[in-house]
Amino acid sequence: MNQYVNVARSTARSADSVLATNKVIRNTYTLLSMTILFSALTAGFAMMTNAQPVHWLIMLVVFLGGPFVINALRNSAMGLVAIFAFTGAMGYILGPILSLYLALPNGSQIVTTAFGLTGVIFLGLSGYALVSRKNFSFMGGFLMVGFLVMLAAIVLNIFLEIPALSLAISAAMVLLLSAGILYETSAMVHGGETNYITMTVALYTSIFALLMHLLNLLQFFMGDE
Repeated sequence: MNQYVNVARSTARSADSVLATNKVIRNTYTLLSMTILFSALTAGFAMMTNAQPVHWLIMLVVFLGGPFVINALRNSAMGLVAIFAFTGAMGYILGPILSLYLALPNGSQIVTTAFGLTGVIFLGLSGYALVSRKNFSFMGGFLMVGFLVMLAAIVLNIFLEIPALSLAISAAMVLLLSAGILYETSAMVHGGETNYITMTVALYTSIFALLMHLLNLLQFFMGDE
């Protein structure tokens, strides 16, 4: 009798876990869609008002500091305010960057292709992790080391301004960010992360960085000298 009771309890716990996971996934993608739309609006506003490019140091502080603030507030209503403030600021930063790319020869093609590839990569990898339900948690340590190395290389190349290094960094970042999307989506599926605000900001920053590095690569391969 006790055996049947234990099985029933185990089944109930599994069902509750699946429902909780599905709720996190649903809330994450809903909030992610809203933040991307909000970023698009602020980027459009920046482009229409001919906003000047933001200094790289300010961009770096916002990009790295924003997620820390959001994670600190993730369990309160202020977490939602913080994530919209962050994604709105990132959209405003993106606006002048897009304007610069659009002013280049083949600029509209470069920007359109970059957005298209970003969407395909994110939807493809995230969809694969959701459908296959494979656990990619083993990549956590590798991704942490990889991103720290790339961050150091990015800061170094700001001062060195070596085009070949810039391309190498972007190529490596596209691979790392793609792996990061698998890792982050897997964390939702397997209960490694249960807060949808935390998951949203993780996926948003991956998408934003992926777009930026694809723009850099496509400018080299598609832009006219």
